[in-house]
Amino acid sequence: MNPKAFFGELKRRNVYKVAVAYGVVGWLLIQVATQVFPFLEIPNWAIRLVILVIAVGFPVALLIAWAFELTPEGIKRTEVADAARQHSHGGVWIVVVLVAATLSLGLFLLGRYTAGRGTTRLSEVATVVPGKSIAVLPLINESGDPKDEYFSDGLSEELIAALAQISGLKVIGRSSSFRFKDRTEEPKTIGEKLGVSTLLEGTVRKQGDRVRIVAELINAADGIEVWNRTFDHELKDIFAVQQEIAKAVAESLRVTLLGSEEKSAQMATNSVEAHNAYLQGHFYSVRRNAEDYRKAIDYFDQAIQLDPNYALAYAERSEVWTVMGDLTGQRSTAFSKARSDAEKAVAIAPSLAEAHAALGWVRAFTEWKFAEGLSELQRAKELSPANPTANDLLARVIVYTGRMEEAERQARQAVELDPLSAATQFTLGRVLFYAGKLDEAYAAGRKMAELYPSASSSHRWQVLVAVQRGDGETALREAQLEPDDSIRPFQLALAQYVRGDRKAADAALADLIANSRDGLAYQVAQVYAVRGEVDKAFEWLQIAFDNHDGGMPSLLVDPLLRGLRDDPRYKNLVAKVGLPTTS
Repeated sequence: MNPKAFFGELKRRNVYKVAVAYGVVGWLLIQVATQVFPFLEIPNWAIRLVILVIAVGFPVALLIAWAFELTPEGIKRTEVADAARQHSHGGVWIVVVLVAATLSLGLFLLGRYTAGRGTTRLSEVATVVPGKSIAVLPLINESGDPKDEYFSDGLSEELIAALAQISGLKVIGRSSSFRFKDRTEEPKTIGEKLGVSTLLEGTVRKQGDRVRIVAELINAADGIEVWNRTFDHELKDIFAVQQEIAKAVAESLRVTLLGSEEKSAQMATNSVEAHNAYLQGHFYSVRRNAEDYRKAIDYFDQAIQLDPNYALAYAERSEVWTVMGDLTGQRSTAFSKARSDAEKAVAIAPSLAEAHAALGWVRAFTEWKFAEGLSELQRAKELSPANPTANDLLARVIVYTGRMEEAERQARQAVELDPLSAATQFTLGRVLFYAGKLDEAYAAGRKMAELYPSASSSHRWQVLVAVQRGDGETALREAQLEPDDSIRPFQLALAQYVRGDRKAADAALADLIANSRDGLAYQVAQVYAVRGEVDKAFEWLQIAFDNHDGGMPSLLVDPLLRGLRDDPRYKNLVAKVGLPTTS
């Protein structure tokens, strides 16, 4: 056959048109598969199948185009359709090609754009995991006695504190590291969840007056061991062992151990018995309930009796007294003891970050001296930049003064240092709620509830966000999930009121007043403020002020009290608490 005649016949039979149309529509289908299927979680094999079918179908389409013709009366053999060809309209295929080409180009450009954005997101994740970052996983107790758990846990936390002194090293806080105590996940997973590149793990064996620590530094990305060392010393040398380990980590990560010897000396005690008692006190203090707080105070008492210059024991006992006072309503006595302990800790160890953090919190939370409190907390952060407690408390005090952006930056930094901590997530939720960022506040509250479903107030921000939105059903659902019996009536009183069930709201409020008058007077005032009962709200704010209620520092920024702000009594209370006034 003459080639010229053959190609002319291809053109006459519309094979070229079919080829172009098939190519454009096929490309469109491939773009749909590659760009849309992943978002619908359709498996990759389905994408490959689409591409294969389109490729196989191309020659088939050309054969059909040669043999058959699409006419207004249907598909006919080409010879039959030739007679009517002059009456057909060929513009339809052009429209099909143009539409398909436009859609294909749009999907292609969208794919390139989202791919670029995806690359950016990956780089952003990479910046969250800096090369010089570490998490100390709880050391495993191999002493053969479960009662020695406090010692291995305490030593793990002291290593965290020692490593926090390394300049330029991101160190994850205790709450997050201890979430992986059972070691059920791979190093890579742990590293990703904590945002670190390195893990320190190991074992502790305490026998008599000696201790053996086997420490292992691991690259989180691949689980490969960087180094493994054994430290075998007498118990009286335990602080020297901690410094050896910290120096070994610093050398491996090529960072500088900064001021840790001075800090270690101020944290330490020469009494093995005092150190033992301190570790047991700390073991109970992190359990965060009234019964364990009392046990913690007893052990801190023992530590201080054995070593009257044990600054760290004073600092931690101060923290427990602060919490106990607000928890039980016995604020006058407990706050006085907290202040005395914090001042003693700073006097003994002026370079101890924990001492300045304790004093800063006492000044701000119990004495309402916010400027002095911020100064002490800033000093604590300077001494130990990676200390999550100092960072968290700093965020909480900053927000009391109304500096929302600064408070949010600080709260997010605390979360970065201790991402799986209930305390840091709760503070972040508080700051975001006060700043009016309701979606983010709700998310922080949900995160806390997921991490610690049994923690007190784990549904507070979810309830308050729903109340602010006027969503009574969501507020009620979240309030019913609140695990703390003493807090739940407060949340129910708000939720039922927003729902419009006045009878249920009144009952919940009566329950709150009857059972929590001393501890939650500020929350009673919040309920009355939301209900628009202004005089009742001020009556309970006065009770809260007289009781030195822990809610009063929130007076300036609390959105639930917005309806009270134009009242002279509100401005008077703000001034009496010592918060900055706007007029």
